[in-house]
Amino acid sequence: MNRRTLILSGAATLVMPAAPALASAVNYVPGLLKKHQAAGDTVFLDFTASWCGTCRAQGRVLESLKAENPAYDQNIVFIDVDWDTYGNSVMADRLKIPRRSTLVAMKSKKEIGRIIADTSKRNIKKLVDAALGAATA
Repeated sequence: MNRRTLILSGAATLVMPAAPALASAVNYVPGLLKKHQAAGDTVFLDFTASWCGTCRAQGRVLESLKAENPAYDQNIVFIDVDWDTYGNSVMADRLKIPRRSTLVAMKSKKEIGRIIADTSKRNIKKLVDAALGAATA
């Protein structure tokens, strides 16, 4: 093993234990939302597409907020909904999702709020804070 490989593998080993500290969003599959609604969970739906610049910007803001406040991941179920796969689904239709880059916070079956195509950290934080408030009330 050469010196560079040894150093890089050692550095990677040091970083690895820290990675699970930040929970990531789960990917939507049919029935997942209903399961969490039935359990009374607070969910945060991110209708996203890999090719969408606005979606990527929203994702960066959400990851930044979750890194700043671990209570978000501890109390809210974050669900990424692939727009290309589920944009025309019954679930998206029932929730009246107009487009990708839509963020929706819900407690059980009640909508707390939504943001459409907004990448403002302040506005996204207000929505996530409202979800946290509902989750911990």
